[in-house]
Amino acid sequence: MSSVEILNMGSRVTRLIRNFNVENRAHREISKARPKPAPRHPSASGFPQEDIAATSISEEVQQRNDPLLSMLKDVYVESKDPVSQAEAVPVVKKVEQKTQRRALKYSLPGDPYGFCDVTDVPKGRLSLVEALTALNNHKRLPKTWTPEKLAQEYSLDPKDAKALTDFFFPFDVKIIPPKTEETKQIKDS
Repeated sequence: MSSVEILNMGSRVTRLIRNFNVENRAHREISKARPKPAPRHPSASGFPQEDIAATSISEEVQQRNDPLLSMLKDVYVESKDPVSQAEAVPVVKKVEQKTQRRALKYSLPGDPYGFCDVTDVPKGRLSLVEALTALNNHKRLPKTWTPEKLAQEYSLDPKDAKALTDFFFPFDVKIIPPKTEETKQIKDS
């Protein structure tokens, strides 16, 4: 048997199963009792009594009621938004941070990448150039440039300076020396 004959035989079997007893199944579905539909909402039925009630209410709303109007004129409302303490505190901190700034210790010469626009930074912060300089100084002379000295030099929190020296490392460039004749090389056999 070829593969085409096998496929045709398979499609015949599936067609037989699909069409088996179709007529009886269809009659069974048709003869089932339909469920009773849910009752409609009274407003959807559109009774004329409701329309009359709605129009009378809308007329009543549109009429001027002088006693209610005179009582409304006696009412006076004054409203102020209270300033919560949680909102007031951050404003003060922002003002203090703006006044407590320090001049840059190091900057790049010229105007590369727009870094020259920055002339000072808030205390407790570092510019990119200062951070790289501080990390490089600590890497070259760790006994001289301790985290305490870096904190003092750049107005940092001591634990921030300690974290800076522990977790950040400047790029480490390693230069591989050129090959010499003395080095042994594996040769293909």
